Amino acid sequence: MLPLVGQKLALQDKNMGTSLMSACIVAAQLVMVPFAMLVGARADRWGHKRFFLAALLILPIRGALYTLSDNPFWLVGVQLLDGVGAGIFGAIFPVIVADLMRNTGRFNVAQGAVITAQSIGAALSTTLAGFVVVGAGYGAAFIILGTIAAIGALVCLLALPETRQVADEGLRPQGKTAASASAIAAE
Repeated sequence: MLPLVGQKLALQDKNMGTSLMSACIVAAQLVMVPFAMLVGARADRWGHKRFFLAALLILPIRGALYTLSDNPFWLVGVQLLDGVGAGIFGAIFPVIVADLMRNTGRFNVAQGAVITAQSIGAALSTTLAGFVVVGAGYGAAFIILGTIAAIGALVCLLALPETRQVADEGLRPQGKTAASASAIAAE
């Protein structure tokens, strides 16, 4: 969605387009770090799936909010949600992969496969959004991207178990405490 926001901002004011795009990136970065810290501090207590689902749900919310106004301040403000989602996702993603790959020796392979799929999805998303913008406008592109993200969140809600519980069941002897997923991911 960020490339579309950048294009919308450039259409609003060609002289300020680059500065406004920079503001979007900096705004997201300022919000991302505190949310990544929150995930690191609370993920094992609050649940990994809960955080992952929250990160996924932010995408359709952003998509809908971008359609409400062309005001540059509004667009940059909505971009703060990108920082929330990216902070959560960036911190919880390796933890969930570590949970799912525990005791397999396949953490790096799994993480690489998912990052590859994510990168392909990002490239396809930008391509799809470009076609939709040309045919139906920016609002339609944001709605379509948000809808696709909502489908992903629904799949997560219905199909992804709470990985922290699944990873611990039956894998450790009684009386022993398993290492936290974040410690495994750091190995």
